[in-house]
Amino acid sequence: MRVVFFGTPEFAVPSLEALLGEGFDVVAAVTQPDKPQGRSRSSAVPPPVKTAAEAEDVPVLQPERPSDPDFMERLRALAPDVGVVVAYGHILKPDLLALPRQGMINLHPSLLPELRGAAPVEWAILNGLEQTGVTIIRMEAGLDSGPILLQIPHDIDPAVTGGELSEHLSEMGAQALVEALALLQTNGLEPHPQEHARATYAPKLTRDTAHIRWTDPAERVARLIRALDPTPGAWTQLDGREVKLFGARVVEDNGAPGEVRATDDGLRITTGQGAVEVEEVQPAGKARMTAAAWVRGRGAQVGQRFG
Repeated sequence: MRVVFFGTPEFAVPSLEALLGEGFDVVAAVTQPDKPQGRSRSSAVPPPVKTAAEAEDVPVLQPERPSDPDFMERLRALAPDVGVVVAYGHILKPDLLALPRQGMINLHPSLLPELRGAAPVEWAILNGLEQTGVTIIRMEAGLDSGPILLQIPHDIDPAVTGGELSEHLSEMGAQALVEALALLQTNGLEPHPQEHARATYAPKLTRDTAHIRWTDPAERVARLIRALDPTPGAWTQLDGREVKLFGARVVEDNGAPGEVRATDDGLRITTGQGAVEVEEVQPAGKARMTAAAWVRGRGAQVGQRFG
């Protein structure tokens, strides 16, 4: 089976490696262009999928837009049997979806139709869900709306971070992809339409989403901090300076929302209901550090208020 793989971030790497490890003929890896970095923007960082593909001698294609005619011609010349899409980062148009002989399949890290969209891992934690999972769908023009080919559930640990959950689902999804493609080869998969009336959404994370609102209950604040750990990080301000918080757990305490109540064992901050204790912080322009180290450097004192 000739496979064209579409993916960009670290989340997609286990899927590419699993396909190669199981002997699938990955004829190309399609990923986004290298990203400029640094103040001069003179150097560029390759996407993780590009690095992984080149290490396995898989040809890499990096179109600015997957609808470019030149890219479409190159893809057509590869004569793929199937396309596999894992966190590529572009919406694919119908003519591209129809190009592989058996169409395109997509790995999505949620139990569709729940949490369609760009950030399903983070929103699963933000919404306080007890279960999520991975879904393999046959792609169509709609947003994560195609028929389901395979679905595997996963219970969410109450203390898990967004980074930890993403890593686990990426490994689960890689094995699900291998299973789905093996069944596809033998016509062993029966697509099932999604129940569109049950659809929920996981929109792209914004700076406003990541802003901690101290009037919220402690459980909500703690979920936000865990969901956005390690990136982009939930942020707040102290004396006009931005700081990101990590490692929050709910504790009992009362006070004004955002008030620093204790600094002995971590950083205790009261909310609209209850309090959270924070283990690590990252002041703007500095590396992530323990809350205790930040406090010793006079980063926060009892009685101050975050905003």
